[in-house]
Amino acid sequence: MSWKLVTVEAKAKHTATVVFLHGLGDTGHGWSSNLEAILDPHVKLICPTANNMPVSINFGMRMPSWFDIFGLSDDAKEDTAGVHRAAKELQALIENEVKSGIPSSRIILGGFSQGGALSLYTALTMDLPLSGVLALSSWLPLHKELPGAVKGNQHVPMLQCHGDADFVVPFMWGQKTAEFLSAMNPNHKFKTYRGLQHSSSPEELEEVRAFIKQHLPSDSK
Repeated sequence: MSWKLVTVEAKAKHTATVVFLHGLGDTGHGWSSNLEAILDPHVKLICPTANNMPVSINFGMRMPSWFDIFGLSDDAKEDTAGVHRAAKELQALIENEVKSGIPSSRIILGGFSQGGALSLYTALTMDLPLSGVLALSSWLPLHKELPGAVKGNQHVPMLQCHGDADFVVPFMWGQKTAEFLSAMNPNHKFKTYRGLQHSSSPEELEEVRAFIKQHLPSDSK
């Protein structure tokens, strides 16, 4: 595991885990405090920090990034090798959590922006069944590989959230991703937040809290 992990241990008996990935240029610390405040005591939180790498869309500047981003248009080149590499490492992180005694069906995977993009792709291309997937202000990378590359989790609960004033990851990308996912997954839900830019909000965090509480209940054995 090459990523540094920000881990918030469960306050009670650990029976479930949330793995949440930050957006481009952020760190695991960026989301850990917000999420820790809304998790039940039995839930452990893991927020990895991506390695520093040159990012093409930011003129080659080095920053924490899960994979390279060349552009934010429909015809932009994608970092296929980078996405595959990061997805493999994310799957290994989840497998380590399973080895520690937490079934994959008691793990929710999610992220913001680029982190949500990697979470969506990883969930759909791995065999381990998750409890749910969260994608905030995100998109589905390498969508042309799908559904042929789908191995699992196409029917697990998915909560996708996007602000309609997002000009970093355009709202249209969120809509197209939602159309693609809902066509294969009856348990996909797309929430739109009026006036929200490329950020989160108390309303969105409450939706995330409710989703986690519903799909990682404390009374599960």
